[in-house]
Amino acid sequence: MSEAHLFAIGVLLAWLAGIRVYLTVFGVGVAGAFGWLDLPQALQVTQSPWVLGVSGVLAVAEFFADKIPGVDSGWDLLHTLLRVPAGAFLAAAALSPDGQLGAGMLATGAGVALTSHVLKAGSRALMNTSPEPVSNWTASVTEDVAVVGGLALAFSHPWLALSLVVFISVLVALLMWWIWRKLFRRAPRPRPG
Repeated sequence: MSEAHLFAIGVLLAWLAGIRVYLTVFGVGVAGAFGWLDLPQALQVTQSPWVLGVSGVLAVAEFFADKIPGVDSGWDLLHTLLRVPAGAFLAAAALSPDGQLGAGMLATGAGVALTSHVLKAGSRALMNTSPEPVSNWTASVTEDVAVVGGLALAFSHPWLALSLVVFISVLVALLMWWIWRKLFRRAPRPRPG
């Protein structure tokens, strides 16, 4: 693979980690362990039985925690401290044939993971203002499917996956902005007169 493809894959892994970090690490590790992918040296740690076991158990825990309104926002807040550095590592490791992590790619990965995490956490916080749990559950399942599909697409068609990620991110950001304005619009002040 060319460096451009590896860059796209690194950015995609960082974006996915900002949404579902454990599922992303588990998916990369499974793909490497089964030989579906030839992982760069720095990413080979994800196929360790310990990393696979821990990330698999935590992915299941996140699957259930993310379906409960309120708990999902607390989970997101707590995982801000994990998703961003994990995204930075995954991005830099994808572009590291010798195991050395480049500072530029670490920064890029951290920024991408933070962006997707903020979009996810912000949209879920807005959804939690609604009393019904269906929208929360639907959003969570959509995120699960997006990460699994994104992982598959990232390694087979990274540029298509990256285009979809950018499009979806912009769409979600615009939708959040529109909902925020609708929910928290100030009432016009009456004119003195």
